[in-house]
Amino acid sequence: MAKKRAVWLMTGFSLFLLVSGLSLRASAGTPGGAEEIMRRSYLVQFYSGKDMRSKVTMRLLSKEGGERVRVLIMARRNVKTGGDQKYFIVFLQPADVRDMTFLVWKYPQRDSDRWLYIPAIKLVKRIAADDKRSSFVGSDFSYEDVSGRTPEEDNHTLLREEKYEGKEVFVVKSVPKDEKSDDFGYKVSWIDKGNFVLWKEEYYDKRGSLSRVFTADEVKSIQGFPTTVKRTMKNVQTGHWTEATFGEVKYNLGFADSLFSERSLRNPPGELAR
Repeated sequence: MAKKRAVWLMTGFSLFLLVSGLSLRASAGTPGGAEEIMRRSYLVQFYSGKDMRSKVTMRLLSKEGGERVRVLIMARRNVKTGGDQKYFIVFLQPADVRDMTFLVWKYPQRDSDRWLYIPAIKLVKRIAADDKRSSFVGSDFSYEDVSGRTPEEDNHTLLREEKYEGKEVFVVKSVPKDEKSDDFGYKVSWIDKGNFVLWKEEYYDKRGSLSRVFTADEVKSIQGFPTTVKRTMKNVQTGHWTEATFGEVKYNLGFADSLFSERSLRNPPGELAR
C-alpha cells in the first residue's frame, strides 16, 4: 500500500509555494516591457522573504461531487533570490501517507534534485525530475505551477492594461520558446500593476482551446508580503478543480541550510515539520 501511495508523490511532485509580494512597482513603460513585468511577478510569486513555512490544505473536487483532501506542512528557503531554493514537505493527511516527507533542491537552470521518505518501509528514494508538467499529488496543479516557471522560458507580449475585479492589471501573453518541451500552446496572465500579484492565469492547449484557469481567490498581507492564502486551479476540459488554502504562514524564520538535508527526511526538525 505504501508503495502504491508513493506513486502519486513521485510523479510530478514538488512543494507548494506561496504567491506573495515584494515592494516593486512598474508601468507599461518599464524598461524590458512585458519581460520585466513577468520577471517581477515571478519573484513576487516564488521568492518572498528569505524563507517561509505554512500549513497547506488541498481540496481535490470533481464535477460529480467527489472530494479528496491533502494536508501538509511546507517549508522553503531561498539560497539566492531568483535562483536556487530548497523545500521540505511533511504529509499530515490522509492517514496512509502521514509522516511521509519530501525534499527538493530547486535549480532554475536545470532539473531539481528530489527525495522521498516512505516511513512504512523506511525507504529514502531519489526521484527523477523530468516530469515538470505532471500532476502535483493528483491535483490540477502541476509541478511547474507550484515550483515556478522561469520567465526566460517564454516570449512575452503585453496585450493591454485593464481592470480585473476592481484592480488595475497588466494582461500578458506568454508563448513557450521551445514548443516541443511544453504541453501548452500559450498562457495569458493578469498581473497587479501595484504589487505584481498574479490574480488570474489562463492556459490554452496547442489547438488554441482553453484548458486550465488559475485564480487567486484571497490575498492577505502577512509580515508586509501580500500572500495568496487561497487559490484555485480548474481544468475546464474535465470539470475537475483544486482549491488550496494556506494557513499559519510565517516568513523569515531563519532556517539553517543544514535543515534541508537528506538526513532530515527520516527525522524532520521541529521547525520544519510542526
